[in-house]
Amino acid sequence: MKEVALVKETRGGVVECVHAGHICGLSDKGLMYSAGDPGIPVFLRSAGKPVQALPVLMSGAAERFGLTRREMAVVIGSHRAEPEHVEALDSLMGKLGVTEEALVCKPAYPLGPAAFEEVLRNGGGKRSIYHNCSGKHLGLIACCLMRGYPVQGYWEPDHPVQREIAQLLETLSGAEAGEVKLGIDGCGLPVAALPLSGAARIYLRLACPDLIEDRKLRAACAEAAALMAEHPLMIAGTDRICTELLADANIVAKGGAKGIYCFALKRERLAFAIKVTDGSEDEWPLIVAEILEQIGYADREAAQRMRRIAPAVILNDNGVAAGRNETAFRLKLAANTEEAAADCKREAGV
Repeated sequence: MKEVALVKETRGGVVECVHAGHICGLSDKGLMYSAGDPGIPVFLRSAGKPVQALPVLMSGAAERFGLTRREMAVVIGSHRAEPEHVEALDSLMGKLGVTEEALVCKPAYPLGPAAFEEVLRNGGGKRSIYHNCSGKHLGLIACCLMRGYPVQGYWEPDHPVQREIAQLLETLSGAEAGEVKLGIDGCGLPVAALPLSGAARIYLRLACPDLIEDRKLRAACAEAAALMAEHPLMIAGTDRICTELLADANIVAKGGAKGIYCFALKRERLAFAIKVTDGSEDEWPLIVAEILEQIGYADREAAQRMRRIAPAVILNDNGVAAGRNETAFRLKLAANTEEAAADCKREAGV
């Protein structure tokens, strides 16, 4: 199925840019909503971090090394190297007894604008822990130390911790054998490609761990979702979509590079995976807000927060309204799911 227009940018009443893509919405009863192709292969990128954190959670590293819940949350996050993030990351390194040289992710400047300016103002330079994936890397090192795996090469696809992650991705996504393909992520770790529906299924199980048979994995998924809800700032940063969505304890959400975004609603037992095919991230809040409104999500504040961080009005450098961003899609209700959709709303008290 072809991609569909998700967001259109207009200037002077003329369409200047179209951001197309795909949306898949699943419930525990199956496919519920779609726009475009729900089966298109996508790389998870950082949307896979909650799964990559599961071996860490199941290893007992938090208890062994005395890691705080904030420190465990940044393992799941794509941080902006704001002061809270750097404090947690420095503490993690100290407790693990490792230095930045152990990380395969290369030194970088903070992604947070204020944090970046502060580093430059103070004459600082790049650091590996400023890399937005450094928490994930430190978490995997903690897992290796707990399980007696070699720390060297923790980033290689055939390393035991990476094989464990690959198995978890297959289990949680429901992917068929051979459906999950591996590439190399920007931070140096393996990254999985799988159907968009598989990405949605992962988030459905993070939000509804009762769907998972294995007791230990079920507990780890529940813990990952709890950490994200308790410490939303550690998952992203100031005015970031993940932090704003996770302010609603009913939502589990995480995005990744090149336009992939996933979120799930616990009470409604619904999960969505979004792929903007031109790789843009700016449109995510508008798309998520539109989805929440189209499905009749009860907490309207969640959509309002999305529209606050991504206003429809486009301002030029002088602060003058120059155009608009408008969503352009309607979710298609899957065949024979009208009753299932009504059931979801009743269960959520809508």
